[in-house]
Amino acid sequence: MKRVVADAAEKGVKAKIVHTEETTRSAEEAAKALSVSVGEIVKSLLFKGADSGQPYLLLVSGDNRVDEAKVAEALGEGLVRPNAAFVRDATGFAIGGVSPFGSTGEVSIYMDEDLFRFASVWAAAGTPNDVFEIVPLQLRSATRARLGPVK
Repeated sequence: MKRVVADAAEKGVKAKIVHTEETTRSAEEAAKALSVSVGEIVKSLLFKGADSGQPYLLLVSGDNRVDEAKVAEALGEGLVRPNAAFVRDATGFAIGGVSPFGSTGEVSIYMDEDLFRFASVWAAAGTPNDVFEIVPLQLRSATRARLGPVK
């Protein structure tokens, strides 16, 4: 969590962490814990390039599903769903707490345009019970996320 706050601050974002008693591991759980719509939750989904082995972090609106074939076409390589060890090695976070800020490795970030439907969205802050609120444009700018087809 401290790593998330520090990285966000370095990128000009003041991330105010909200701790929930309920788990926020899934978009549905996070929406319920925060009393917001599922779409307002940022799913941080890590994939592995089938050829390159490169980690790709997709920031997806909670009410969308990733179209892996569409994303693979845009990236120029297939995608593999990595195991928990790859996720932790690539980001420093466990599945269910992967944050757009504070990754310990180099990760290419892509963002779902549907997140711009909302004035603000909620993203994981490094643990299954900690989140922060952010304006979608600020999230894109601070993470240098590329807008890309994810659904």
